[in-house]
Amino acid sequence: MLAPPKIWWRKLGSYERNWVIIAFTWCLLLTAMMPLWYFFGKQNVPTETYRVSEEDFRLLTEEFVARYQVDEFVGQNNQTVPIVAPPPGDVYIYGRQWQWYPILKLELGKEYRVHLSSLDVLHGFSLQPVNLNFMALPGYDYVLTLTPTTVGEFSIVCNEYCLYGHHLMVGKIIVEDGG
Repeated sequence: MLAPPKIWWRKLGSYERNWVIIAFTWCLLLTAMMPLWYFFGKQNVPTETYRVSEEDFRLLTEEFVARYQVDEFVGQNNQTVPIVAPPPGDVYIYGRQWQWYPILKLELGKEYRVHLSSLDVLHGFSLQPVNLNFMALPGYDYVLTLTPTTVGEFSIVCNEYCLYGHHLMVGKIIVEDGG
């Protein structure tokens, strides 16, 4: 094997120099755009988060279900999941292995504050097909402000591996026109 020559590099030609300048300028532009997009892009999720014990969040959610339950959904292994139809305002949903609880029935165009948490391990809350992704962490109440704009059934998929039943962890949000 031969060693490279003592001076193995050469000066940039004009063509290479132009591309280095273009790439560097592009990097500077994108770096400047990050804070601008954060403040003016209107793409950011609300950052309202509270510390809460898993037991307290479970009790809040079960109170919420008892107050607004309208039906039940029979899922896999004859497991029933309540369907709740709350008025606009605060709604509660949690993830636990391997279920999202409860199923939410929301009205089109109304604003909801969705309180999201986990009772056991880290879960990923992915609302499909709109592709909204959030983390559900045990010990935290993450509040999402949500105004449904489309009627239909939306799936909630766990996109963080939560052991062997992970592929079965699917929930629902049903949006109806209340008008």
